[in-house]
Amino acid sequence: MSHRLRRTLVGITAAVIAFLGLGQQSAFAHGFTSTVYADVAPADGGRIRTTLELEYDLFVVSAADYQHDDALFREGTAAFDAGDSAAQAAALEAHAKSAVAYARDRFTVASDGKACTATPAGGFTMGSREGVPYATLRLDWNCPQGEDREVRSGLFPDSEGYVKGTKTIVTYALDGGSGSAALDAEHPSFSLGQSWYERFWEFFRLGAEHLLTGIDHILFLLALIAGSRRPREIVLAATSFTLAHSVTFMLAALGAVDVPARIVEPVIALSIAVVAGWYLWRIWRRGDHATELEAPGQGHFSLDRAGWTRLGVVFCFGLVHGLGFAGALGIDEAWSWTLLWSLLVFNVGIEAVQLAIIALVFPLLIVLRRRSARAGLWATGGISAGVSVMGLVWFVQRVSGF
Repeated sequence: MSHRLRRTLVGITAAVIAFLGLGQQSAFAHGFTSTVYADVAPADGGRIRTTLELEYDLFVVSAADYQHDDALFREGTAAFDAGDSAAQAAALEAHAKSAVAYARDRFTVASDGKACTATPAGGFTMGSREGVPYATLRLDWNCPQGEDREVRSGLFPDSEGYVKGTKTIVTYALDGGSGSAALDAEHPSFSLGQSWYERFWEFFRLGAEHLLTGIDHILFLLALIAGSRRPREIVLAATSFTLAHSVTFMLAALGAVDVPARIVEPVIALSIAVVAGWYLWRIWRRGDHATELEAPGQGHFSLDRAGWTRLGVVFCFGLVHGLGFAGALGIDEAWSWTLLWSLLVFNVGIEAVQLAIIALVFPLLIVLRRRSARAGLWATGGISAGVSVMGLVWFVQRVSGF
């Protein structure tokens, strides 16, 4: 079987598995996609050094297909199946011409519109991100004289048919400036001299897209909406969730907190099941009165004991979701005000989509409940049941590593 056919079959199978919710962590959490990490820094002799981190198995099949290098595919996939990082690096080294050619053609640097030329700086090394093997390739770029440096990434495009929506997270410290950028098919390049608002818009967009494509986070939000009995409850729940995940997101993205994905991802899945199951338990216990408050307390918020308890649970789970949001960026950069503001804007992008979903769905739920309390109960119960089952399935998968 040719490597093209085999990879196509793998891609189709993985897409089906992801759709059914039976894929690996990255697949069932956020879709069959990939993220490239690139660091741009000065090198000796006035050159520019880029350090690329690429998902190993995807890199192997893409480079092999691009260069028609069947040997790279065979040796590279055998090393991947064996889980041998030394063999993986050796396979790339043995076929460095094909691997470097792919990376150099898909990731480029230009100066005032003129292409820079790249040469490898050292051999391939192996590492991992969230348990996924990543290959590291360093390239030194010799650029013509110029002031406007542009970085462009077309790595792992949709047209290859292996993954969709690849993002390249770039961090840079060059020519007296530093910052970060997020590249994808619609925004494949950026200038190192870009304005602050252009850079921040990229992170706002990235945050918004991350929530929209993060099925687990959206299901958690739907569970919050379905289980909220009054507008004040969803407002307080959303505020609690926002405050909690904002704290851990910032701490994790800045490197102050480091919790392994093997812990974060199962807890996120469990949070979905718990919050949705909480409402199902209330329906089972109170029946048609599930949407009524039980002896609401005094004060501005007027929540009953169940409402306050739910708020505390949401806050605790929000802390864990923040760690999941931070994992989407994978930024490994020294603290700076520029980085801090970029992270804040990323978080604002998440919040904007979250509020938009609440503003769209919750009023419809209120209208349904007013027209028919029984229909509203069945609708929210059905949503919660589906969300709870999905959360439990993901939890078992992530704990077992299936």
